[in-house]
Amino acid sequence: MLTKELVIIGGGPAGMSAAIAAYEDGIRDLLIIERDDSLGGILQQCIHNGFGLHRFGEELTGPEYAWRYEKRVRELNIPVMLSTMVLDITEDKVVTATNSSEGIFQIKAKAIILAMGCRERPKGALNIAGHRPSGIYSAGMAQKLVNMKGFMPGKNVVILGSGDIGLIMARRMTLEGAKVHAVCELMPYSGGLARNIEQCLNDFDIPLKLSHTVVNIHGKERLEGVTIAKVDERRRPVEGTEEFIACDTLLLSVGLIPENELTKSAGVTLDRVTGGALVDQNRQTEIEGIFSCGNVLHVHDLVDYVSEEAEIAGRGAAAYIRGELVPTKNTTIKTDGKIRYTVPERITSDGDVSVYFRVSDVFRDKKVTVRSGDTIIYQKKHLKLAPGEMECVKLTADKLRGANELVFGLED
Repeated sequence: MLTKELVIIGGGPAGMSAAIAAYEDGIRDLLIIERDDSLGGILQQCIHNGFGLHRFGEELTGPEYAWRYEKRVRELNIPVMLSTMVLDITEDKVVTATNSSEGIFQIKAKAIILAMGCRERPKGALNIAGHRPSGIYSAGMAQKLVNMKGFMPGKNVVILGSGDIGLIMARRMTLEGAKVHAVCELMPYSGGLARNIEQCLNDFDIPLKLSHTVVNIHGKERLEGVTIAKVDERRRPVEGTEEFIACDTLLLSVGLIPENELTKSAGVTLDRVTGGALVDQNRQTEIEGIFSCGNVLHVHDLVDYVSEEAEIAGRGAAAYIRGELVPTKNTTIKTDGKIRYTVPERITSDGDVSVYFRVSDVFRDKKVTVRSGDTIIYQKKHLKLAPGEMECVKLTADKLRGANELVFGLED
């Protein structure tokens, strides 16, 4: 059995950033395992710009952003196993993997960083009447077909869901000559970034129909059209609001799910809201020596934040390997419901901590408040908070001193 101090599973932006951070923090016996035949993850098919504004102070395309990290991985000679699928992780940090040259093999690691990314929610998860004709794609698959394979899925398009991938594909399909008739969103607000609504829909006069969903799919062999309808506050179709749209393509942008099968096989506890692991401020899970970061932990809106979080996990893993990650406290973090979730969910040592969170609805003129018992340790007013935009609160060590439980909430 091979042995490694650190194994990073996933060679996307999270995995590469974590590996670089760990290497620069003194860990030399490490390995990145990636199931694709190249590094970069999903960024390889994201040829639009808008990446890197926070990390590099300039606009990059997805492949350009990924290359910045891949180039650094190569400069540091960090070992990488490509075209290698991890099959299992055990609680005592044994990784079972397979590829065409080694067959099935195992690696015993001192620490593991989970950076497997996320996947799209499929059509099978949706309760939509109708047959299963060709012409129905996830937005990410359509993006891969157009940007990497040179294929157009269709010419008349309806998009269900207003997540960022769906918004970006509305623009991309339009630029390639298709007609995007509508982007339908079940919720009364968009799940995407405000800048994507402006640049991808408004700039191209593509209608965004909030509180709408697809209720019927028409066509047996090839998609011939969809029926959409308005939904009420309980997300049920409103009778009499049905509208038929003739189309040959339906793109689904109905949510992303952290790719956590391996996390579960290791016995790691998952957060019921995020679908990712429960972690502390170092991104260490409840199993010592197993860390999680990036979209496998919680779905991010910006890859810049993925890289930032992965650096935390990389440094945390390095500290754990050196025996420096000794818990000195156990402060739990709870939310009031208006704030949907936080990452991390607990704080285990002294020092400043950045807590990321998302809200459950669109709120205006609210104060983000953090309470320790009856004491307010942080408060800041926001003009607008939306589920599509991740927020961050920075708490100083002196504010956290003596706190057993923190409650994040919104107040008037």
